[in-house]
Amino acid sequence: MKLQLALDLVDIPQAIELVKEVEAFIDIVEIGTPVINKEGLKAVTEMKAAFPNLEVLADVKIMDAAAYEVSNASAAGADIVTILAQAEDSSIKGAVEEAKKQGKKILVDMIAVKDVKTRAAELDLLGADYICVHTGYDLQAEGKDSFEDLRTIKSVVKNARTAIAGGIKLETLPEVIKAQPDLIIVGGGITSKDDKGAEAEKIQNLIKESVTV
Repeated sequence: MKLQLALDLVDIPQAIELVKEVEAFIDIVEIGTPVINKEGLKAVTEMKAAFPNLEVLADVKIMDAAAYEVSNASAAGADIVTILAQAEDSSIKGAVEEAKKQGKKILVDMIAVKDVKTRAAELDLLGADYICVHTGYDLQAEGKDSFEDLRTIKSVVKNARTAIAGGIKLETLPEVIKAQPDLIIVGGGITSKDDKGAEAEKIQNLIKESVTV
């Protein structure tokens, strides 16, 4: 089980300063869509240059021109690139093929997918590396949780790893761990804290304890 830190509401210098505080306790740093929209892919390049030992995920949420977009994100230094599950199968296939060519991974974001079971099985066959249950900001505000969807995805995938994102924090982590995703994505649960390093360490320790139990 890996821990991914999602960075959304920061600029590049803030992002780098923040990651310095938690570097020892995270596995992957995500350059979130708002950061990429604001700063461009240079945010990915600068993060990878600053932390070459961390995996960097570019949350570009591809919907079209997938091979081209994956190629650009890869060239910028991304190790993992996101595409939306709602994209056409040909786009998913193009993303997966380009990522393989570049030695990178594809995370497919299930945000807004209605038939989770069917789409997850299709994505698994299309070669997704990760399939991510994602409760977006707007649904979190309505109290939606992701655990049922994660269990559904785990019941049908044979090759892809699973990830979960959306409102996860230390208090909800035991329930997340119980669902056994391969990747746990935490944003504000770390970035909103005064002592970000201490919070990230507690989260990583809980994850490690669950693996050794």
